[in-house]
Amino acid sequence: MRKIVVLLTLFVVAVACKSPEARRPISSKTGSFIDQSVIRNKKLYAKEKSHFEKLMKANPDVEYVTSQNGFWYYYNEKVGDTLTKPQFGDIVNFDYDVKTIDGLTIYSKSDTKTQTYIMDKQELFTGLREGLKLMKTGETVTFMFPSQKAFGYYGDNNRIGMNVPLICKVTLNSITTPKTIN
Repeated sequence: MRKIVVLLTLFVVAVACKSPEARRPISSKTGSFIDQSVIRNKKLYAKEKSHFEKLMKANPDVEYVTSQNGFWYYYNEKVGDTLTKPQFGDIVNFDYDVKTIDGLTIYSKSDTKTQTYIMDKQELFTGLREGLKLMKTGETVTFMFPSQKAFGYYGDNNRIGMNVPLICKVTLNSITTPKTIN
């Protein structure tokens, strides 16, 4: 009987010392949704870029600039290079309107009213936030934003639908650097 207890104890110890095995998932998912989304977004961007390029070719007397941030713009009114551009935390005052890629007004300047925005500390759609950083006081610039730089997949839940490229004419009225308290 003693042999059986010893053998049983050795068996239990041997089984108990086995390292735990990782459980495998019942089903595994691949990254196919993300891959399809990437393909869909690349096609959408190419289509919007093509449309903007047609607009630019139709206006050869306008000097368009390609932004490093993935949008295009041109100056309606440009001021000298001596003025500064807004920096993080600066308070900017500006007016703007929003149009479709076909030139239909979505929001007029009277709809959007004069805006006051603290650079990079408040909500503003990506393209406009990046566009303001390129401007100087007194300049008026027309920006052409692909939908990913505008309101993207969700739109603005009002007048701008999903995946709508936008054209915005922006006038930067003033830049105020806040005083720091020591």
